[in-house]
Amino acid sequence: MAKTGVFDSDPAMVAKATELKKELQRLVRAIVDDEDFSTQTIDQAKDTLSALKELKFKKRSLSLKLNDVLSCPPEFRCPLSKELMRDPVIVSTGETYDRPFIQKGLKAGNRICPRTQQVLSHTILTPNHLVREMISQWCKNRGIELSDPVLLVNEDGITESDRDHFLSLLQKMSSGLPEQKEAAKELRLLTKRMPSFRALFGESIHAIPQLLSPLSEGKFEDGIHPELQEDVITTLLNLSIHDNNKKLVAESPMVIPLLIEALQSGTIQTRSNAAAALFTLSALDSNKALIGKSGALKPLIALLDEGHPLAMKDVASAIFNLCITHENKARAVRDGAVRTILKKISNRMHVDELLAILAMLSSHPKAVEEMGELGAVPCLLRVIRETNCGRNKENCIAVLHTICLNDRTKWKEIREEENTYGTISELAQNGTSRSKRKASGILDRLNRTVNLTHTA
Repeated sequence: MAKTGVFDSDPAMVAKATELKKELQRLVRAIVDDEDFSTQTIDQAKDTLSALKELKFKKRSLSLKLNDVLSCPPEFRCPLSKELMRDPVIVSTGETYDRPFIQKGLKAGNRICPRTQQVLSHTILTPNHLVREMISQWCKNRGIELSDPVLLVNEDGITESDRDHFLSLLQKMSSGLPEQKEAAKELRLLTKRMPSFRALFGESIHAIPQLLSPLSEGKFEDGIHPELQEDVITTLLNLSIHDNNKKLVAESPMVIPLLIEALQSGTIQTRSNAAAALFTLSALDSNKALIGKSGALKPLIALLDEGHPLAMKDVASAIFNLCITHENKARAVRDGAVRTILKKISNRMHVDELLAILAMLSSHPKAVEEMGELGAVPCLLRVIRETNCGRNKENCIAVLHTICLNDRTKWKEIREEENTYGTISELAQNGTSRSKRKASGILDRLNRTVNLTHTA
């Protein structure tokens, strides 16, 4: 029989221990597998191990007998759990609940106050220090040990100590440059390795503005410090990964403008992470529209045109996601996406991703017109001949089909290709089902044009 550990008695403890163990495994793998591992990785592993050790020796935060719970005053019990509150908080309607229980409902998307049935105007939870002190005094008078809130862990593994530390880091973002750099670096690391910290930004309407304050206030004569900018933008990326944050982050007034600014300045890592953040945020349709209207496609396309290997994949992913909407297709075409994409495909750079974007843009008439003018036909035919990727062949033939239907002058190039290499016929026989359909359509049209020429 397996031994019962100290965490087994508290699901919250289990959650936090599991998270720390996973992080420790990741760090150890990085040290073992990477010959050129950094000392920072070792330090992170030591910190994680220390946190796990500390958690191991924490006792249950509250030890009460059943009759003690039943005898406590009604106002000390959480309306949801009916148990003595350990971390009483106030919601926007003025009602008080135990934090873990009201938080669970909020994270499930419930914005109704359980007691008043009113819609909550916001989801910020304010500690009820008065009730907390009254509960502490009541427990003290009965010889019951009520643990310090620092030991209270919610279902995400966040303690009051974690929350206080988080708030102190945000306060440092309004201090001098050394404090800002220190705080930004730690927020970046915390939001990367502990998903629970990403959720904290949703608890306060001021959290994201505080994070961004060093970039938005223009405090420094020499401009924004590159390392500070990189840490803040990367923290935004980490936050945007959390599904519940996507709308909150994108709709915070300064986020999109600062991401656009980051696309154009700073380290290449900053620019790449800004593109990755836009990609992640654009998972929501409402965010696609917001990002497109903000003018993000032009700097994304400019960064794609630069062709830095570190940024290419993130930039291409962001452009693809944004161009799912018709309005953003028009913006991308206007901002030079077709020319840039064709140039990169010709240079054999990220062909898979860029062909997918080109196929998506081919539903826009202006894009199709540009493709014909910029020599897309020979470029795509060459890709079909040279690639072994079925999806790439499919995207190429789909675009070619659209171009040829809209521009009769391109049939000569298709006919010459077919006579020399039999490219279209081969695809009509051995391609994917969609490739076969498009290739067959081109061949049928090609045969009709030949017959019409002979007849004439």
